[in-house]
Amino acid sequence: MRARITLSLLLTSAAYAATLKPESVQAWDRYVAAAEAKLEKRAHGNETFLWVDESPERRRRVQNGEIVVSETYSGVNKRAPSALIHDWSGAAFIPGARIEDVIAVVRNYASYPEYYHPGVASAKLSSKGATEDKFSLVLVNQAVLVKTAVEAECHSTLSRLSDKVWYSETSATRIQEIEDYGRPSEHLLPSGEGGGYLWRIASITRYEERDGGVYVELEAMALSREIPLSLRFVIDPIVRRVSRSSLAESLRQTGQAVTSMVAASAATKLASDRISAHERPIGALGLAVTNP
Repeated sequence: MRARITLSLLLTSAAYAATLKPESVQAWDRYVAAAEAKLEKRAHGNETFLWVDESPERRRRVQNGEIVVSETYSGVNKRAPSALIHDWSGAAFIPGARIEDVIAVVRNYASYPEYYHPGVASAKLSSKGATEDKFSLVLVNQAVLVKTAVEAECHSTLSRLSDKVWYSETSATRIQEIEDYGRPSEHLLPSGEGGGYLWRIASITRYEERDGGVYVELEAMALSREIPLSLRFVIDPIVRRVSRSSLAESLRQTGQAVTSMVAASAATKLASDRISAHERPIGALGLAVTNP
């Protein structure tokens, strides 16, 4: 989820090749560092941990089942030389879930193609530790005129502030565009080359269990080529609309995956309890017989 949602933030013109410039990467690194610094303030109580708690109206809407998405206004300059920085935040509430359920879903990378279809074409876990994962994804976006895809290697860390409060940080350590995706001639382009619709991705996810469920908040950041000035008036509204709907859909899919997992676990437990209820131990050997 955390890498997939950023792909659709980038419906820019990929008709012409673009090359990622060092100064663009430097601007991106500064921006991500500022986002991480803000996360530290949230984590240590200098600011509210959850974005929804900054507004009672926003919290009410999310708690009532609405997925709220907005462009992130962090006060940090999003301008980058020859590039664009995208930053959007979304929040959802999953009623009846525990935080362990949500963490289990977001770390089940092998199931990403099922959870986040069709945006994630394939996913593979490279290594998994107690709080650190490495995994790869093939992300696909069917734009208005062309299907685009990238292969990304990602690194994710998970931090626990309490039993009910967690957060994670994820970034791509490598992104390569797949040229001619889906065709016999498909192949990886060198990193930083190609259409430039996705050069860098990073995300911050916050989780808090309370109010009978789990709040999930996702901030998704991406670096792409800049929109040509002559096309900006037309393309910029499309980018914003697709950004909003893509982030909302990813949060919806996460909630759906968690709800399905919880329901399946409950059904399995109920079946097990019914089997146990029809058995009773007898004798010193503790043999079990089935009640008629």
